[in-house]
Amino acid sequence: MNRKQKKVLIRILIAAVLTLVFYIVPVENSFLRLALFLIPYLIIGYDILKKAVLGIVHGEVFDENFLMAVATVGAILLGEYMEGVAVMLFYQLGELFQSYAVGKSRRNISQLMDIRPDYANLEKDGKLEQVDPDEVPVGTLIVVQPGEKVPIDGVVVSGTASLNTSALTGESLPREVGEGDEVISGCVDMSGVLHIQTTKAFGESTVSKILELVENSSMKKSRSENFITRFARYYTPVVCYGALALAVLPPVANLLMGRPADWVQWITRSLTTLVISCPCALVISIPLSFFGGIGGASAKGILVKGSVYLEELAQTKYVVCDKTGTLTKGVFQVTQIQAAEAVAEEELLELAAYVESYSNHPISKSLKEAYGRELDRERVREVEEISGCGVQAYVDGKRAAVGNRKLMERLEIPYMAPQKVGTEVHVAVDGVYAGYILISDVPKPDAAKAVADLKAAGVKQVVMLTGDARNVADAAAEELGVDVVKSELLPADKVLEVEKLLAAKGAKEKLAFVGDGINDAPVLSRADLGIAMGALGSDAAIEAADIVLMDDDPAKIAMAMNISRRTLRIVHQNIVFALAVKFACLLLGAVGFVNMWWAIFADVGVMILAVLNATRALRS
Repeated sequence: MNRKQKKVLIRILIAAVLTLVFYIVPVENSFLRLALFLIPYLIIGYDILKKAVLGIVHGEVFDENFLMAVATVGAILLGEYMEGVAVMLFYQLGELFQSYAVGKSRRNISQLMDIRPDYANLEKDGKLEQVDPDEVPVGTLIVVQPGEKVPIDGVVVSGTASLNTSALTGESLPREVGEGDEVISGCVDMSGVLHIQTTKAFGESTVSKILELVENSSMKKSRSENFITRFARYYTPVVCYGALALAVLPPVANLLMGRPADWVQWITRSLTTLVISCPCALVISIPLSFFGGIGGASAKGILVKGSVYLEELAQTKYVVCDKTGTLTKGVFQVTQIQAAEAVAEEELLELAAYVESYSNHPISKSLKEAYGRELDRERVREVEEISGCGVQAYVDGKRAAVGNRKLMERLEIPYMAPQKVGTEVHVAVDGVYAGYILISDVPKPDAAKAVADLKAAGVKQVVMLTGDARNVADAAAEELGVDVVKSELLPADKVLEVEKLLAAKGAKEKLAFVGDGINDAPVLSRADLGIAMGALGSDAAIEAADIVLMDDDPAKIAMAMNISRRTLRIVHQNIVFALAVKFACLLLGAVGFVNMWWAIFADVGVMILAVLNATRALRS
């Protein structure tokens, strides 16, 4: 509880004690009794009265401060001193509770997203100097010690360490990094000293982008929030004029019919309806629910750029995914080695790795990584690259050819056709076929489960769009359980395919596109909802997306959908509950069945219950 909240609590306690004392101790003199009750009333309500007056001066008359001021002043003028003070007392108690709940939600999110580094270490003359991360230019060598946060994105130049990425991804499993590995800001070094060369300015680093996304998320309001804002704008004046009519019209009608006007009774009912009508429960709890939902998602490594996107995620019925880097790792790996007779698999892989030892092609890297040993390039002579086919070279005096089917056909060497789908690397030695190696972009561990979870969450169709060859795309789609696959697409083709799906879906149904590359940015922007892979995804994709998955785990899509639906359920519960109680009490108050104490429950009680319900969204 902050200092301001503590002051309000002290005022509430003092006013409550004085009110109770003045209520218990009988005072016959009406002026003295009024003066005594005005003491706790002003202690607890002076700020509300001040806000009401300022609102009138600035032309913003109809708000909760005006309602409370009119209702409580009216009650005191009618001699209902205890009720007038009690209304203000409980209203301030409800406001304090609401302030504490919002503050607690903000603190929880701040703790979950406490990733902003305070400094970066620069090594000068053998000593570490702490500087502001904003002042570190790109290409600078920084030092991160155990227990410190990585301040800026970069590449490890020397050192090894375990990084705690839980603040970014929501996952507790540490990530091991060493020389040559890329690291992102916001991670905590758990062991070992790292020397990192920065690749981005602090303002462009991951930590800054995340903080900016969370801080700006409240700017993009959902339809529910906009509805409540518009509702309160018209609802409050209507209620005020209705209360005025209730105070005046029935007494005047009684006078015209020759009956007693009974002004006190109707004015009391009017004031009761004013207290009941205060829209605090809706105005406070709905944004708090979305704020909690966004915070709960952030804790799990899902960054939502605004409550409108959280709302649209719950209505998503079509999910379109890019393949490489989204459903698959985007890293080629050796998945099969098939050697010919009299050739060992290890020998086949060794030959292929040595022939490709001078190449930086992804396939070459995959072969060298699969071989896993240091290559002695002195063993390789007369390397000849044949464009579009492969490479020939002498290894230990033997003429080896490594490449695709075209190379084997060019050399007129019979070859085996793999049964599985993947990139084929055929090997021949001195004109004799030695076997083939299959290289594939393997699916992410949870990709198949992610697709199944999406269907279980109510998604009608999961579509995969890719630029890969048809046979590779079809095999991946079958393995993952994707409903529809479109292959051999250019970036512009992906947009056209999404346009077709958008035209075919229902008016209230939403389509989400999930991608990670620069070429996905146009289609991310075109879809109803763009979801980007954040850890390895490009800056352009993250910028164009509405939701960012910080650990590149496609299973988080279904998790995000569940969070959004839970949040919307809480929002709808609060709307229905608050309106039902208020309209019921308004009706009963107008006919005299509800007194001022019931009015307090209809206002403060409903607000407290709605806020309590809203805080559940943070635990999504």
